[in-house]
Order: sequence, then C-alpha cells, then structure tokens
Amino acid sequence: MGQVQRTTQNLRVIQVREAEQILLISGAIPGAEGDYVVIREAKKNPKTAAKA
Repeated sequence: MGQVQRTTQNLRVIQVREAEQILLISGAIPGAEGDYVVIREAKKNPKTAAKA
C-alpha cells in the first residue's frame, strides 16, 4: 500500500561525504523517511538553444 516507484528530476548533489557514506541532495525526494533511494543520471537529453 503506497509503495509506488516515483521519478524526480532536476535534483542537485550538493556534497558527497564518503567517510559517512552520505549524499547531500538539494530538492524534495519522494517517499517516507528511511526508504531506499536510487540515484542515477537523467535519461532526457539537455535542451538546446533555439536557433536565431
């Protein structure tokens, strides 16, 4: 109940603390406290500048 996979884009990794095995992320992450989170590169291509 309620365990649905969600994807959130446009989050930024602020800091990586290897000794504590922690990632600091800027933005809202869906899910309850203590849930697992998978972090990966976005699949979308970046927007290109409009041609004049």
